[in-house]
Amino acid sequence: MPTPLSPQTIALPEGLESYKRTPAFNEDTVPGGLRTDHATKVGTWGLIRIESGRLLYRVTDSRRDPSEIILTPDGPPGIVEPTILHNVLPMGPVSFYVEFLREAPK
Repeated sequence: MPTPLSPQTIALPEGLESYKRTPAFNEDTVPGGLRTDHATKVGTWGLIRIESGRLLYRVTDSRRDPSEIILTPDGPPGIVEPTILHNVLPMGPVSFYVEFLREAPK
């Protein structure tokens, strides 16, 4: 089992606004696409918010150093950068959702 790492050091840019969120997923309802490498579109950031349990969040993109962090309700959300490959893996019972953000219209 991976050792919990320090919180992510990626900072969200200023001027983002939330525009959508997924339904809550649990260990049985996590879509297969989230368990395998996937990415958001250009300009779309994500926040993985844990309601209960633990979720392993892995960044696998070759443009970043490989990293993984165990997300919990007491810690910061997982920050998903636009176009960066990543995946998640439930670590037992979990409930989480993803909030999507983009630059606010001017």
